[in-house]
Amino acid sequence: MRYFNTRFLNRKCADKVASSISVEKMTQILKEMGEKAVIASRSLAILSAEAKSRCLIRMAEAIEAETSAIKQANAKDLDSTKVSGLSSAMIDRLTLNDKRIAEMAEGLRVVAAQVDPVGKVLSQTTRPNGLTITKLSVPLGVIGIIYESRPNVTVDAAGICLKAGNAVILRGGSEAFNSNLALAKLLDAAAVRCGLPDGTVQLVPWVDRAAVPILLKMDRYIDLIIPRGGESLIHLVCSEATMPVLKHYKGVCHLYVDAQCDVNEAIAIVTNSKCQRPSACNALETLLINRKIAQAFIPPLLAAMKSHRVELRGDAEFCQFDPTAILATEADWHTEYLDLILSVKLVDSVEEAVEHINLYGSRHSDGIISAISANIDYFFANVDSATLYSNASTRFTDGGEFGMGAEIGISTDKLHARGPMGADELTSYKYLVRGDGQIRS
Repeated sequence: MRYFNTRFLNRKCADKVASSISVEKMTQILKEMGEKAVIASRSLAILSAEAKSRCLIRMAEAIEAETSAIKQANAKDLDSTKVSGLSSAMIDRLTLNDKRIAEMAEGLRVVAAQVDPVGKVLSQTTRPNGLTITKLSVPLGVIGIIYESRPNVTVDAAGICLKAGNAVILRGGSEAFNSNLALAKLLDAAAVRCGLPDGTVQLVPWVDRAAVPILLKMDRYIDLIIPRGGESLIHLVCSEATMPVLKHYKGVCHLYVDAQCDVNEAIAIVTNSKCQRPSACNALETLLINRKIAQAFIPPLLAAMKSHRVELRGDAEFCQFDPTAILATEADWHTEYLDLILSVKLVDSVEEAVEHINLYGSRHSDGIISAISANIDYFFANVDSATLYSNASTRFTDGGEFGMGAEIGISTDKLHARGPMGADELTSYKYLVRGDGQIRS
């Protein structure tokens, strides 16, 4: 079964608003989108769990049925990167292939199968005066997502927002416009066929950057904004948004190799953390090595990193082991490379490693490789990051890997949500107070 007319993918998008649109017209269109989203959110808030799950499965089927058309749209975006000078990391994030498209559809099915996060009784108490107070999970309302490069965010965001009973307004980057538009049309069409209100999933229909500051002032319509992209975008959103923001600035992820550990296992973990997908925010950027294990650990490390063409930047002591390594600067310890580059430093203890991570880290994902349980406990208790690992790759910080099916993003904030954010993290709560005539004295 074909789920929508793919002819729009084979021509320049007729829906794309001209770049010469005035700010006034842009503001009017965005306001209308906001109004539609608010109306849709009210219907979604009382939608049954079964109805939401059926719609998510229909969305997954639509994506699978239109794999070829999605790849055609993505190819247009990839062609544009040839003249735009996009980095290899950004191109990797942008690329959609059969595997990634299948993963998006499967993510929707996993989300559909999860327990509905809306309507959960979080607590219930009866006061001495007879009042019964129930704390109930509810949707947030309308979620705004501003993101760069990764078109899979379009699907993840729409699916998770729907599961949590929220409407969503998406604003993707210009480099992925055709891909995002194809996916958003699929999702919206599937939602409407399932009887969901128009406005459940909306994509800002142009790439003019002037849309972003307008969106960030739409707190009358948007209850939460989530930026996913480079540090400059996130700083912009945080400085201008008039609604709450959930974000992480960057992923300067660390692994500490302790004095006692399985060297072969440690090499495998480090290699996976750095090389499996270096463009991801949960990829390893800085490696800390205990001096006591350096002689045994560094030679196989160098062999593994060189086989993957990883550029090493180390402190002076590490550079004595590897004369080809570049001497690290202070800036390197702060840097999220998103590339096959790794900073390396030798330390004396788990305490020194923790001190370094808390000073230079981004509170994203950090880990310890150790056979000493007390050191693992110390690391877990004292590193202030959203996700901590012992003897495992940092690459597992992901909604899919955490059993969420997909994720709306990763938060390094401490209020409301932290770490990978799934449907549960896109709910709030309200209190229902039942009485039988009580008045306050």
